[in-house]
Parts: sequence; C-alpha cells; structure tokens
Amino acid sequence: MIRKVRAEDASQIRDIYNYYILETVVTFEEEEISSEEMLRRIDEVTKRYPWIVYEENGALLGYAYASEFRERIAYRFTAESTVYLRHGQEGKGIGIQLYEHLISELKRTDIHAVIGCITLPNVGSVHLHEKLGFRKNGVFPQTGYKFGKWLDVGFWELIL
Repeated sequence: MIRKVRAEDASQIRDIYNYYILETVVTFEEEEISSEEMLRRIDEVTKRYPWIVYEENGALLGYAYASEFRERIAYRFTAESTVYLRHGQEGKGIGIQLYEHLISELKRTDIHAVIGCITLPNVGSVHLHEKLGFRKNGVFPQTGYKFGKWLDVGFWELIL
C-alpha cells in the first residue's frame, strides 16, 4: 500500500537509506544518519512537497519524495525527485508504483518540471526514469567522489 509518510516511519526510512550510504554510490552522503535526522528531513520536505512510502505488512519496502531542486526563486516550479527501495526489493514494480504516485501528486501542485539526478552508471534507475517519460538532459563527468573513485552524475527531466 502506498501512503503518506508519518513520523513513526523515520527509523525504517533511515534503515533503507543508510544501506545506500554505506554500500553504494547512489547517494553521495558518506556517514550514516540517525532517526532524528531523518525525521528532521521528513518534516522539512513535507512543508511543501509530497513524501510517500510503500508499506507491506507493517514493513516499509520503499519511499519517494520531491524536494527543492535549487534555492533561487526562479526554480520554484521545479522539483527534484527521489526514490529508494529496501535492498532486495528491486525488480518487483515497487519503484515504478512509488514514482507514478509521486508524479500524480506533483501534477496537483504548481510544479512544472521534475528532475531525477542519477549517479552513473545505474542501468536500473535510468530505465525507471525513461519508462516514466523522463528525458536525459545532461551528464556531469567526475562530479562526485566516493569509495576512492570519481563518479558521473546525470540529470533526467520530466515536464508535467
């Protein structure tokens, strides 16, 4: 079931996200975050943007949210999208369900464009974005540095 995030979800969301921090280059964060920090982020994001979770039998299997793309006023109609799945839940259609729901919620707001930022290579994420109609708009080579290597970052955009 997809539903809006709640404060009590912070620890499960933290667990999902910390896996990506410690084990992957999907996020450029390098240190685990606490439940309190995740709750702070949820509170900040949900002041303006949707944050949803996919729950099954009391366990969160994934989440998605939109957030500010850039802070300058001219970007106010553009949002950055984020989707994370619990490790091992890939390929079950959860990511696309979350993303479709998020896009549907964003269409009911004043958001005009959604930007997906992807560490490359990431075949699964590129496929997900393109399946939903996002178009590749650019790649910044060697923009991030994690686990002793330089990483490229690509931007995909969906006009709502």
